[in-house]
Amino acid sequence: MDRWSGILKIRLHPDSTIFYRIAASLALSPSSKKLAVPSGNAIFFSGDRVEGTENPVIERLSDPQKIAEILVSKFGGSINAFVVEAAIFNGPFAVYKDFIPSVNEYGEPKSYDATGFPASTSLVLLLSTFLAEAKNVVSGKQKEPYLTEASSSSPCKPHTALLGFSKGGTVLNQLITEFAFFSESQSAVKEDNWIVPTSKERLFNSISEIHYVDVGLNSEGAYLTNKDVIDRISEGLAQKQLGIRFLFHGTPRQWCDERRIWIRKEKDALVRLVKLAARRNAGKLHLRERLYFPSKLPDMQMHFEIIDALDVS
Repeated sequence: MDRWSGILKIRLHPDSTIFYRIAASLALSPSSKKLAVPSGNAIFFSGDRVEGTENPVIERLSDPQKIAEILVSKFGGSINAFVVEAAIFNGPFAVYKDFIPSVNEYGEPKSYDATGFPASTSLVLLLSTFLAEAKNVVSGKQKEPYLTEASSSSPCKPHTALLGFSKGGTVLNQLITEFAFFSESQSAVKEDNWIVPTSKERLFNSISEIHYVDVGLNSEGAYLTNKDVIDRISEGLAQKQLGIRFLFHGTPRQWCDERRIWIRKEKDALVRLVKLAARRNAGKLHLRERLYFPSKLPDMQMHFEIIDALDVS
């Protein structure tokens, strides 16, 4: 399948002076050269910046366009891949304050609260704007615009995989919280072909996988440990056809850090909650946990190498 790849700077609102840098690799229909309806969308949230390492592995795996290409290799050539970076950085620290309003100056969350649905609202706005701007950018480079409409050959709606890397896991926590409290009465949506989830209804109805990728913070809150949230998700899945997989990917860098023991404790707590919920919901909730590079000493390189090594099966 043909693809278009690029990085665009996207405003969340037309009058905003702050830009999100988003890298993407989008599926095109080889026959019509139009943007294809993908089999799924993989949306990856990045973490803090790491600069000055002079390590070629870290440099390569800090490149959002390279990460988008890796996502396509992991999830398949018929998906769309998006890599979202925070719009605000305090030095190296990513601050996702449009997604999580209750963060401090270093981007560390004070709490996760579904009120106002900030993360899902921000995400669908960014994806919608990105899609519109990508069409304009590519059309301007071609003799005949081919990103003006979608090929509708896909027989079913796309699924969505959410991935949070390092501090990007905080965005997952907020999205999961909002998903748990999103009313079933709000979730009815026409099941037509669509390219990216451009509404909260489509986003929440399409989520099939949630990947925590070596997440960690210098404070508590790296993993969601709210039992009510997980129970609500489990109960809601009983009414849906689509199940959800929680996948926990970690390295000794985060899970074995004796100076930040809360990371492992929070991860273990969330794993227990998901396991308990999975026993009650007739197979709609699934879990997989993987430790990468278990025989290596913790270092910064493995924290990034996990992106290359990621097993999403």
